Amino acid sequence: MIIIGLTGSIGMGKSTAAQLLRKQGVPVHEADAAVHKLFARGGGAVAAVGALFPKAIVKGAVDRKKLGQIVYGNRRLLKKLEAVVHPLVHQATARWLDEQRKAKFKLVVLDIPLLFEADREETVDAIWVVSAPPDVQKARVLARPGMDMARFKKILSHQVKDSLKRKRADEVIPTGDGLKLTDLHLKLALKRAKTVPAYAWRDYWKSLAT
Repeated sequence: MIIIGLTGSIGMGKSTAAQLLRKQGVPVHEADAAVHKLFARGGGAVAAVGALFPKAIVKGAVDRKKLGQIVYGNRRLLKKLEAVVHPLVHQATARWLDEQRKAKFKLVVLDIPLLFEADREETVDAIWVVSAPPDVQKARVLARPGMDMARFKKILSHQVKDSLKRKRADEVIPTGDGLKLTDLHLKLALKRAKTVPAYAWRDYWKSLAT
């Protein structure tokens, strides 16, 4: 089974790409969705997060807004949070991958927003980066509720630059010129991916680079 890592910086259209892939029948696992389940009442991360940040727990669940206010801009606290949450997310991802293998899917996608930032490159067989022009990215992000330029810049400062992500990608999926073009690039990327045996994927990409 080929495991594709789908990633991209904020506002680049990753969620849209994931939706298009699902419409094409590709199983997609969202890291953010896994976190939401872990943070919900009765979720596996509530107790551990509560032990670190008691004020972030509201009615038996992790309040993401309150948690964000606590750790935002504080790398030390963010590292503590990641040390608790990341292993749980990885476990949930591993269970999901086992389910897809049992269902005999030949290709699946892991939607991982911070794939490069979290050093997850080696956990996937290939990396697809969604990308759009800076002005499109900026417009998308600033249109979000509660977002302003200062916060946007702060978020970008914690992410690997889009130019570097594109250089390290096996496929770059453009999202700035409409859904039809994005969908076409995804279909072509899927077609290429399915022609390469999973066990030979990394060697295939290395051969193209030489």
